[in-house]
Amino acid sequence: MAQILTVPTKQSPFPYAATGIAAYTGKAEIAFDDSASTLALAVDGAIINDEDVIVQSLAEQTGLAEDSAKTPAFFTLAKTLRTLATFSEIVSSLDSLDDHLAFRTFLVGHEVTSADWIVWGSLKSNIKVLGLLKNNQHPHLLRWFSYFDSLKSTQTLLSNLTSAKANKARSNKTAAGFALGLQNAVDGQVVTRFPPEPSGYLHIGHAKAAILNQYFAKMYNGKLIIRFDDTNPSKERTEFEDTILEDLKLLDIHGDLVTHTSDHFDTLYKYAIQMIKDGKAYADDTEQLQMRDERFNGVASKHRDDSVEDNLKHFEEMKAGTTEGLRWCIRAKISVDDPNKAMRDPVIYRCNPLPHHRTGDKWKIYPTYDFACPIVDSIEGVTHALRTNEYRDRNPQYYWMMEAAGVRKVNIWDFSRLNFVYTLLSKRKLHWFVDQKLVGGWDDPRFPTVRGIRRRGMTIEALTQFMLSQGPSQAVVSMEWDSIWTLNKKIIDPVAPRHWAIVKDKAVIVTIQGGPSVPEVKLVPKHKKNAEVGEKKTIYSSTILIEQEDAESFDYEANEEITLMDWGNAIVRSKEIDSSGVITSVTMDLNLEGDFRKTKKKITWLAQPTSEYPLPSVALVDFDYLISKKKLEENDNVADFVTPVSEFKEFAIADANVLELKPGDIIQFERKGYYTYDKETDGMREFFKIPDGRAAGIASKAGTPAVATPAPAKSPAGGSETPAISMYRVEKIYGDDIKAGDASQMYKMDSIYT
Repeated sequence: MAQILTVPTKQSPFPYAATGIAAYTGKAEIAFDDSASTLALAVDGAIINDEDVIVQSLAEQTGLAEDSAKTPAFFTLAKTLRTLATFSEIVSSLDSLDDHLAFRTFLVGHEVTSADWIVWGSLKSNIKVLGLLKNNQHPHLLRWFSYFDSLKSTQTLLSNLTSAKANKARSNKTAAGFALGLQNAVDGQVVTRFPPEPSGYLHIGHAKAAILNQYFAKMYNGKLIIRFDDTNPSKERTEFEDTILEDLKLLDIHGDLVTHTSDHFDTLYKYAIQMIKDGKAYADDTEQLQMRDERFNGVASKHRDDSVEDNLKHFEEMKAGTTEGLRWCIRAKISVDDPNKAMRDPVIYRCNPLPHHRTGDKWKIYPTYDFACPIVDSIEGVTHALRTNEYRDRNPQYYWMMEAAGVRKVNIWDFSRLNFVYTLLSKRKLHWFVDQKLVGGWDDPRFPTVRGIRRRGMTIEALTQFMLSQGPSQAVVSMEWDSIWTLNKKIIDPVAPRHWAIVKDKAVIVTIQGGPSVPEVKLVPKHKKNAEVGEKKTIYSSTILIEQEDAESFDYEANEEITLMDWGNAIVRSKEIDSSGVITSVTMDLNLEGDFRKTKKKITWLAQPTSEYPLPSVALVDFDYLISKKKLEENDNVADFVTPVSEFKEFAIADANVLELKPGDIIQFERKGYYTYDKETDGMREFFKIPDGRAAGIASKAGTPAVATPAPAKSPAGGSETPAISMYRVEKIYGDDIKAGDASQMYKMDSIYT
């Protein structure tokens, strides 16, 4: 009979250790129950409430209770960690754990034990400790902590905990924030929609809306509609519908239904006719600029009170697409001078004679988004319309349209638009980069499009977690890219295979004295901390290649001992240098008895290629932002802020295991960073560097433009040039006997010693 671990979601500190080991071992089913007063594990008819005892019990049942004298000490430490509050005490504890883990994978022994889970849970539950830990001052402890944090069982636990909190909040009818669910939501009846315009590719801003819509649809066991807002034949094409559906697949977004606003053109036309007859809409031929000026100043159109018959006649002209009809539009009759300018008689229908990509030349009139969206939301059964808060001023207009049409009301849930520094989300400006051939296309890894960021190595998991973490935030700010790339690194690090690459430029040949007489092949783990990643072949030879930078760092006079990674220690003996000072070769003695813990330098290397064991050529590509200004203003010309060089390519040779990679695979070239394999071009494999969130990696490489120095002005007398200054003239205090710029001329003083 399965054990049940009952967990109150509001328990503080939260029992991360007990729930973590329960999820990891699978020995207890976790039941989140806020009606429970405390943590409880039912074992053989008995109830255990103490978290430490629960962890020990589950560990004993699964062989994780390492028989070590050190284990009780870690349980004692865990109790202390849960309540630590002073800075000095926290740092002292973290320092101690960091030192302990400097040369250890786990706290006790060589496998995961109860000691690991109890300490991890305590760190996780103390927000002050967690904050200091993530300052990157304790790398060994952070590495260990991140491993447990990123386990699949832990991620599932955290996801279930979030869902449990949200599920509880759904019962609160006043709930309107993200963490509290959707207002007026009924399980099994929620319908959301994602309505992209088929006029371009999806970017990271669209990704937030798509992910949130799918999240809530699944959360309430409802439906997600993908609706193409195809009401403008001047901009839309079928090809963009196909690419948008492909982009959504890249995000793992799958709608239950795909519709088009154009499916409802007949219905929308009937609603427009009825609104004209009801006196809620009228035809207007005011010129665009004049209409804009009148709306701004609260001036009524001269046609606002035209008869219903005249309005219907003009609408028919529009529908026929005649020369007369092209002059007119239909406006909603809401208000002339409402303080909310979105309510000042907005346009709801326009005439456009261009053929539509789906309906052909059937229609010459098309509804605007402001008119079509609320009505189609209602008739398609949408219960909750998720919109960015830039539409907030239009929310009253949205409700007015539904009321005027007499259709069912839809709930609005708004959230902040996602903006990033050095990033353009304007389709027009992105089009400009494509048209100017400054990028390779819409999937360029420098582009903020879904396919661009996915091609650069952004995972679906990171995107989803990041978007959900934004919650109900209403702040419209330009975010740095560090948070999302840091999250991405946290996801890929535990599973990314490790490989080596040596930069070709000035690579150094190293002779290993005591190395194998003939090349040897051995299997080593692709990931030292995750055996499930698999093994790779490593070639060991008496002649290897290392990078110039490493060769330059060795202390040859002291016969420095270094570590050849995945091999052992070696003692540097000598080097040869060419006429330009470049090291061309190095000699080392293999010293496998040496202690790698005592060496300062751990270097990557590759066996010199042979016909039997060749090494593939690779290009390591890094990128900068496309623009050099953090945030472009509305009147900025994008051409003035294009980063001169935004792609950097370095050529290297890599271990032959990379030949097994498929496009999109993510790896780590040790000591270089994370990379995603893109494609092979002319026999060379290209790898794109994945930002890891650190400041150096996400900073603009373009730098700050130098401030121009004003040219010196000539003196009125035509003499030598002097800087143009305008200051009040004062008499010189010390006269003219001191020559400017002559440091030797100082005021004479008698020596006090003579």
